Amino acid sequence: MRILATALALLAVTPAFAQQAEWTGFHGDGMAQKYSRSTQITPENVGQLEKVWELHTGDVSNGKGDIPGTVWSATPIVANDTIYVGTPFYRVIAVEPDTGRVKWTYDPKTLLKALTQPELKNRGVTYWEDKGATGPCSKRVYIGTMSGQIHALDADTGQLCQDFGNAGILDVNQWNKPDANFPLSQLQPPTVYKDTLLLGWAGKDWVDSKNPLGSVHAVDARTGELKWKFYSIPEDYQGKTGTSNVWTAMSVDEANGLVYLPVSSPSPDFYGGDRKEPIPYATSVTALNGDTGQVVWSRQLVYHDIWDYDINAAPTLIDIPKDGGTVPALVQTSKMGMYFVLNRLTGEPIFPIEDRPVPQTDVEGEWTSPTQPFPTLPKAATPDDWGGVFKLADVASFGWCSAKAKELRYEGRYTPPSLQGTLAFPATAGGMQWGGGTVDPETGIYYVNSSKVVQIYQLIERGEYDKLTSGGSEASGGLFPMNGAPYGFRLTNFLNPMGMPCWKPPYGTMSAVDLKSGETLWQEPFGQVQQWGFYMPESWGSPTIGGPVLTKSGLIFIGGSMDARVRALDAKSGKVLWKAQVDAPAVSIPAVFDYKGREYVLFTAGGNSIIKPQVGDQLVAFALPE
Repeated sequence: MRILATALALLAVTPAFAQQAEWTGFHGDGMAQKYSRSTQITPENVGQLEKVWELHTGDVSNGKGDIPGTVWSATPIVANDTIYVGTPFYRVIAVEPDTGRVKWTYDPKTLLKALTQPELKNRGVTYWEDKGATGPCSKRVYIGTMSGQIHALDADTGQLCQDFGNAGILDVNQWNKPDANFPLSQLQPPTVYKDTLLLGWAGKDWVDSKNPLGSVHAVDARTGELKWKFYSIPEDYQGKTGTSNVWTAMSVDEANGLVYLPVSSPSPDFYGGDRKEPIPYATSVTALNGDTGQVVWSRQLVYHDIWDYDINAAPTLIDIPKDGGTVPALVQTSKMGMYFVLNRLTGEPIFPIEDRPVPQTDVEGEWTSPTQPFPTLPKAATPDDWGGVFKLADVASFGWCSAKAKELRYEGRYTPPSLQGTLAFPATAGGMQWGGGTVDPETGIYYVNSSKVVQIYQLIERGEYDKLTSGGSEASGGLFPMNGAPYGFRLTNFLNPMGMPCWKPPYGTMSAVDLKSGETLWQEPFGQVQQWGFYMPESWGSPTIGGPVLTKSGLIFIGGSMDARVRALDAKSGKVLWKAQVDAPAVSIPAVFDYKGREYVLFTAGGNSIIKPQVGDQLVAFALPE
């Protein structure tokens, strides 16, 4: 009896950790909640985290040789007792979760050329299980390539699944136009809905006015056969405009049979004079029946988009606790820094959305919508006004910032592009980016990182643009041709000649929003700017790319910032509790999972030239000391 009593006493003081054994999707799950039930790592012990293993893939380029530069934004997938990660060379690597030892690799031997993007990009792989089946390819991993193919692999061996597509490879370009000006690049891993893969694509919407029409293809996960397709632009618009594609992840509500599409803007990005007819699905969040592809509802979040305000993140799905029950909701973030909180079954606003007058164009041939939709709650993560010139940057440049600001057109949100140059805030750099936010499904508190970036938009008459670009590279000068439109375009960050932002910090924040009330609970500067080898003050924050993960124990894990550090924040306050240096900015969503009784936090540190010219090939795992 005394032994039994001692054993029971030990059990009483031993913590019963909640565990999450898998991280099976780009956002952890199909609802894009990015929430881990793991509780072993807590706000009290997170400071003890240490690097337990790392792996260098070798698939990295700074763009100075024959291979274009790399952008690595892959979420590591954890399933089948294995970590699966895709690389910017479109290889798949299978890794042991506790050691980092490589189990197998797969090389698609694809063309390493920048066909639709300035650099080689990859956001990872997709995992799918054929429920009830056994044997080879009952568990599969899929990876896409920039040239527009999906490769299906046996999750145990890395061998191609011969019953998928053509001997394991599906060419998505079979649904493209024969004379299309770019392939349907598969940079974002497919989204899984039951036994269906949902395929968006990426293209080059800044080069030509006339592009492939935005489309999503639903294919059988076993065979690759087309089940249905959805066009965001009516097919009779062919030859007038294009894109409005879904280049980022989608989210899924299997219980209600719905899939949610964040749809981008139509081409060309910054001039709409040749596409004045309504395109209601452009720059929208659109809900489809996942079995048929039929539209259930759609809500356009920007009217006649001429700012490249792509809806760029999968909406987060949550049942918001309210009045003893729940409300089926989604939270759609945006490059404008706004939160649109909608009933996910109907598309109706949970918090009111108002159409407000906005500035109008003065460009010949252009047309602007007289109003734009503004959510009343939650309060936008970016302020309504850019805030004026940063005195330090102005003094350092002998008044260059203030003089330049006076030259530019600026009348608040949605000031349209102009020939003189428009101060754009928020600009296409965000606001929120493709990582989206994370949510606590029990409390209804939503957390998201957001950037505060000011850019200059300038339309250039075609003849003048052609003279500017007659002797050199367009991309190096921030120039975008918009071929077929009467104007080219120049896009630059509002920096002084020394490279300092002309706008006031903070340049990036993390926010917490109570979805029950719409109240912003806290907003804190996030990350650090790194310039000239120095770290700027933490109060300045940093522009960010990538997304956060929340744990049940009350921690937010995130990379994303310029300073190539990964961090853990206290979900109650936003204060940094732990940080570690990695090889490059971790512009990805981390994976948080438990394996053999130990909780791991896993990052890919690969970099993105948008925030810093630093690249890496590091897959790195952190855990508490054993």
